[in-house]
Amino acid sequence: MSEFNEFDQQGSVPNRDTGSIISHAFEMYKGVFGYGIVAMIIYLLGGSLIQMLTGFDSAAVVEDIKSSGNFNLWSTPGLPVYMGASSLFNILLSPLYVGLIYMVNKYNTKNPIEFSDLFIGYRQNFVNILIYSLLSWLITSFSLALCILPIIFVYPFLLIGYPILLFENASATDALSKSFNIAKENYGTFLLTGFLGFLISIAGVILCGIGVILTAPFIMIVMYSTYCAFLGKPRQIMYSK
Repeated sequence: MSEFNEFDQQGSVPNRDTGSIISHAFEMYKGVFGYGIVAMIIYLLGGSLIQMLTGFDSAAVVEDIKSSGNFNLWSTPGLPVYMGASSLFNILLSPLYVGLIYMVNKYNTKNPIEFSDLFIGYRQNFVNILIYSLLSWLITSFSLALCILPIIFVYPFLLIGYPILLFENASATDALSKSFNIAKENYGTFLLTGFLGFLISIAGVILCGIGVILTAPFIMIVMYSTYCAFLGKPRQIMYSK
């Protein structure tokens, strides 16, 4: 128990405002930067493999869109299968993102980080992480189906779900409910924080396509920093290997 107390005395917690949360996330990302790149490389390699297996060529789609004003995306060969396989892959990869959050907390509590930590989501609360990821996908997909704009206002309600699943070992529905309730009470901060975190995460695409590998994982760090701001710094999780 004394070991837990030692961890609890270390680490930083941001204030409950967007500037402080984003600054904290930047500081935390420095410590897990390389592992975030590894997670993104796994994601990109998996996406490329799915494209090859389904026959979907995203590069050809971009060229067709540029050359044809009447291009019908849904008639693209392999698209339905690709979208289904890609969505399933993203859900199965969600424990990897949870692992990155776990690493950030270890960095924040000055605890040694190991490469195997990246995969803790596959060992702890795995089923609930997958269920939560599926529920999040359904919610965001429905928002996108209505229009792109609603997802900007819906996403803040999902912002701290993954940290709740990890640090509180919550069920998927409990994590969704708790994240929703806290975001509802602090909606302005969650909205701006989520929006800025998302913009920074996609900055790699805007500045240089391959740069997404460097910036995309940042949104996961924002989730952790937001959790710390509103629920306090979590205790370091100890598990048996």
